[in-house]
Amino acid sequence: MTDLLWQPSQARVAGTTLTRFMAHAHRACGFEGNDYDDLWAWSIDRPEAFWRGVWDFSDMRGAAGDLEPVLDHADDLVESRFFPNVTLNFAENLMRRRGPEAAIIFHGEDGSRRELSWDQVHDRVARLSRVLRDMGLSRGDRVAGFMPNLPETVIALLATSSIGAVWSSCSPDFGVSGILDRFGQIEPKILICANGYHYNGKQFDCLATVSSLLPQLPTVEAVLVVPYTEARADLTALGGKAHHWDETLDAQSGDPIPFEPVGFNDPLVIMFSSGTTGIPKCIVHRTGGVLLQHLKEHRLQCDLGPGDRLFYFTTCGWMMWNWLVSGLACEATIVLFDGSPFYPDGNRLAAIADAERVTHFGTSAKYLDACAKGGIAPARTHDLSALRTLLSTGSPLSPDGFEYVYRDWKADLCLSSIAGGTDIVGCFVGGNPIGPVYLGQCQKRHLGMDVQVFDESGATIAGVPGELICRSPHPSMPWGFWNDPDKKRYRAAYFEKYPGVWHHGDRVELTREGGMIFHGRSDATLNPGGVRIGTAEIYRQVERIPEVLESIVVGQEWDNDVRVVLFVRLREDAKLNDVLIQRIRAEVRANTTPRHVPAKVLEVADIPRTKSGKIVELAVRDVIHGREVRNIHALANPEALALFKDREELQR
Repeated sequence: MTDLLWQPSQARVAGTTLTRFMAHAHRACGFEGNDYDDLWAWSIDRPEAFWRGVWDFSDMRGAAGDLEPVLDHADDLVESRFFPNVTLNFAENLMRRRGPEAAIIFHGEDGSRRELSWDQVHDRVARLSRVLRDMGLSRGDRVAGFMPNLPETVIALLATSSIGAVWSSCSPDFGVSGILDRFGQIEPKILICANGYHYNGKQFDCLATVSSLLPQLPTVEAVLVVPYTEARADLTALGGKAHHWDETLDAQSGDPIPFEPVGFNDPLVIMFSSGTTGIPKCIVHRTGGVLLQHLKEHRLQCDLGPGDRLFYFTTCGWMMWNWLVSGLACEATIVLFDGSPFYPDGNRLAAIADAERVTHFGTSAKYLDACAKGGIAPARTHDLSALRTLLSTGSPLSPDGFEYVYRDWKADLCLSSIAGGTDIVGCFVGGNPIGPVYLGQCQKRHLGMDVQVFDESGATIAGVPGELICRSPHPSMPWGFWNDPDKKRYRAAYFEKYPGVWHHGDRVELTREGGMIFHGRSDATLNPGGVRIGTAEIYRQVERIPEVLESIVVGQEWDNDVRVVLFVRLREDAKLNDVLIQRIRAEVRANTTPRHVPAKVLEVADIPRTKSGKIVELAVRDVIHGREVRNIHALANPEALALFKDREELQR
């Protein structure tokens, strides 16, 4: 029997935006169903009616031109375009609200708090928009942000898009090579940076990095420096291109913003793949596509609306930052945090949720697992009465993670494990505010996304693991990759394995409840004895062991086969002895199959991960086989790779 963890009350269902949308779809769009599954099927069968319904229901602003056709080239996902005759402005849609109420609330690791009203955000965006225009920025030019998660970063994105220029950002913990791998490809005209940032009780300088960077980014004509830390911002080190953020903006007026209309399918942002297997791909996302997809996800899948408060723990190098900022289009307040979520202790984010009356709290599965291991129980220490939805992404949330949230965070809560990626700057599967939550499952496939599971031959399957694919065009599919005019690399990335459909690279299972279980990335799949095993299947069992803080599992080529090797990072008071190794193996064997049981269990002091916190199984696999790891600049802690090199235990 599947474990039912939560069911919304009838009153809660009746009050959701999704229920109101279903009524709208009945009246205006030809929808005749009664529940989420009916709505999903209709959104797949009638995509033009569905997406036009989302447009009308969301009252998208600034549109000009003909709303027909809704979808052009529907039979070719690469060439498909939504609303090809429409123009609009992204910033105008996010800044529709005015007034003294809070639009952005910021908490810094150093204890600082700032609040900006809708009127104040509008004023700062207006001033920066004029500054950027005076610096020669125009439609299609690129602005790069080397920034912490600050209100100024949000303002910079809004001002950039108000002009019709293109935004791109990465977090300030990148080194020079990592930044060049990204910004060097897109040739930005303006660079916006902070003088420094805080993390884990320490203060870090950014200007030395920027000083080394600028000679290698010759297209940058001006640098705006945001004063964040107490360190003196010495602009002379940046040459004559540097300008002080406050002084420059204060010299401008806050008159109404002349929003530049752009095509629905024109570029809005350039995002980057993780870069752990080569130079990062520059993924170009469309203005209207990002807006329409995020409005659907926020309003219908997350029940976000005016007066709500949306928090997501993220950096500016992760797609979830863009997703967070788009919450402004729902007239919700966005809550930002910059720093370590465990400084000074693991209750930091729960304290913010309590203080700011957060209604939607987003984080990573790894954060929740770390909280569980650390005994963090906000239900006993904080007031989370305002919290309605908890969102988890970044990696699969284990069944234990689901139980932890309902036990130690809040029992009456829609726990939405969401999954998609930078590739679509959105989700394929995730929340359903009018439906139940089952143990270990993403609730539902998202509306308008014809997500299926394929076997190796391309046949549709259910109830067993296979490949996540999407057969329908959707608005936030990338425009393509930067400097890929014939879209050859774009087609190769997503459309080669199963021609004509999007292949996402996740190994998943469609459940009888219509939810989805994630078994890990396809390219990290283990193959002992020729049997495909998802790494998440092993992690779910290992993470049950209290002594194990985290783990990483890879396949080692051995004796004409592949053997499963598990590396574990233990609590300080734990020791990897034969007893613990046997407990780990017994847990895996009892809950999976004998093929899942690791042949080797080894201890490491640290596990390498990307800047957004994802463990890098492929990099570890390369290290243990003596292969070069490409683009280690994409890693937050590349020094951890040395812990896996030349392990004597792997030679026998």
